[in-house]
Amino acid sequence: MLPADVQGAVAVVDRFSAALQAGDLKTVELLLDAGVLILESGGAERSRQEYLAHHAASDMEFLKDARVQLVQRTTRRSGALVWVGSESEIHYRKDDRAASLLSTETMILEEIGGIWRIVHIHWSSRARKPDAT
Repeated sequence: MLPADVQGAVAVVDRFSAALQAGDLKTVELLLDAGVLILESGGAERSRQEYLAHHAASDMEFLKDARVQLVQRTTRRSGALVWVGSESEIHYRKDDRAASLLSTETMILEEIGGIWRIVHIHWSSRARKPDAT
């Protein structure tokens, strides 16, 4: 159960993730703050427009046929800010073979006038090692 004071922010995180997977660029744009900072794989995109012009399309392409399984979620609120840490497994096909990633995501959201916007994202992932038998 999520604390009541973070539920709106978490709903935005879930809506953003669903929009990426569905290829819904308009919703992705709506949920990101204009000055969002996105960190991934040692790189940075420093605005909504920069992300939309670069990695958004490849993120959508990768996720469209993937299955994302949320494993763990942690939240904290401090004033108008909420951070949401998510750990997931992403199952997809690469070169016609099944593959999996372990993914971590941190999103920071700010509430302004009762509306939550994503102001920061940090994504990190690695290949899931096959289970030892």
